[in-house]
Amino acid sequence: MKTDIEIAQEAKMLPIKEVAASYGIDEDEIELYGKYKAKLSDELWEQVKDKKDGKLVLVTAINPTPAGEGKTTTTVGLGEAFGVMGKKAMIALREPSLGPCFGIKGGAAGGGYAQIVPMEDLNLHFTGDFHAITSANNLLAALMDNHIHQGNTLEIDTRQIIWKRCLDMNDRALRNIVVGLGSKAEGFVREDHFVITVASEIMAILCLADDMEDLKERLGKIIVAYNYAGEPVTAEQLHAVGAMAALLKDALKPNLIQTLEHTGAIVHGGPFANIAHGCNSVRATKTALKLADIVVTEAGFGADLGAEKFMDIKCRKAGLKPDAIVLVATIRALKYNGGVAKDQLSQENVPALEKGIVNLEKHIENMQKYGVPVVVTLNSFLPDTEAEYQFVKKFCEERGCEFALSEVWEKGGKGGVELAEKVLYTLENKESKFSPIYPDDMGLKEKVETVAREIYGAEGVTYAPAALRAMKKFEEMGFGNLPVCMAKTQYSLSDDQTKLGRPEGFEINVRDAYVSAGAGFVVVLTGAIMTMPGLPKKPAADGIDINKDGIITGLF
Repeated sequence: MKTDIEIAQEAKMLPIKEVAASYGIDEDEIELYGKYKAKLSDELWEQVKDKKDGKLVLVTAINPTPAGEGKTTTTVGLGEAFGVMGKKAMIALREPSLGPCFGIKGGAAGGGYAQIVPMEDLNLHFTGDFHAITSANNLLAALMDNHIHQGNTLEIDTRQIIWKRCLDMNDRALRNIVVGLGSKAEGFVREDHFVITVASEIMAILCLADDMEDLKERLGKIIVAYNYAGEPVTAEQLHAVGAMAALLKDALKPNLIQTLEHTGAIVHGGPFANIAHGCNSVRATKTALKLADIVVTEAGFGADLGAEKFMDIKCRKAGLKPDAIVLVATIRALKYNGGVAKDQLSQENVPALEKGIVNLEKHIENMQKYGVPVVVTLNSFLPDTEAEYQFVKKFCEERGCEFALSEVWEKGGKGGVELAEKVLYTLENKESKFSPIYPDDMGLKEKVETVAREIYGAEGVTYAPAALRAMKKFEEMGFGNLPVCMAKTQYSLSDDQTKLGRPEGFEINVRDAYVSAGAGFVVVLTGAIMTMPGLPKKPAADGIDINKDGIITGLF
């Protein structure tokens, strides 16, 4: 059986200008990054902004397990399937981070015959957007430390610096460090921290900004520290906005590539959903909606994280409205939630499936709370049996969901036609009555408790004193109307990753919170979530190589 990278390397890609032309994009409106990648110009948006929007389909999933779910694979395959049916569809995805690519998760180009290409470029440096974000983030950190060193006229309290440096790599040794060691010329000695680039507020800002003017306004609002009087110190006060924006000039433009079957894919931005808001850029989604009749996008990890943030943060801020939700599951993952060991998932086990399907049930209920019609799809694996398939199908249909089997990994677009037909039926016959799960004017604690109760199924929320103080202060500062961005483990509906299925009788433990004033949300840290992940005992990097002909192997 061919690996994903072997399939991708054998693909016959079209020149990206031909892909662009199939969506009515003139060659003058793309900026080429080689033959198969391009950025979309700002002028293109001005040309298409008054066109009618297409339909927006969000792909999400149950909580991820070691058994795999295939959310991105399904997203790509569904876009390809619409192409097989003669529909003008486009995909909007996040860019992969180098951290998981070299860590445990791998890349984010889909899989099998449902991939976006060029796969190696996408998973490694792509068009340099993440490097630009990293540079802008660290420029702000450098300007802040230099300001302190040069006299500190803003009276920054070095004990209340909250801006962290970043790196697009899993590097646990950088979570907690000391800077400024050495002579007086090296600056003030203080504790510092790194986050992974996808957790940087600048990543979130880039993904939520409408244009350069909006980007600069948001950058200026970033709170880097507090002064001795307890007042916020911003990037604007450090005169950092112009230089940061200059670094982000090209990164702000969405990237266009293609699937194996030449469906257009706008891939832009990449915040994680467990520690950030988990969605591709607003510019990418809005542009795709003007260029295609159907746009298929995704949100990170399970629906309790990515989909919740897509609707409560991205859609709220950008004025978007999903017309349908595709909820991805696998027989294997549902049996894993039912207590089956990973090495026994290939055996038929309907009782375990019945026990584990409660995870899917909770996600169906959650998505329906937003007023958006749901289509459930099973990502097919060879060991799946007819009895297991029929059990899940009946379960979903009894809950008012359309249901389809997806075979896109094996068959590409043709394997997704059944799913595409169900989605098309839903778009044409079921009205989306989308509404966020909480209003803007609800207090921060009440927003946290609404998500915990309604989405996670928690009985309540406990708060560390630091979290209570922080949220009280944010409301006093005028940030009480912002949405909350919950930083939580992706592996469970609770904040304890060992609790599979549909846990009950638990509380969500909030240990701290901080405001991302530029992005426009309050980040709430739960459980033991880390904003700088570490590498596993055997990193994926161990298997990655390149030969004398420049052929990369081991990416997945």
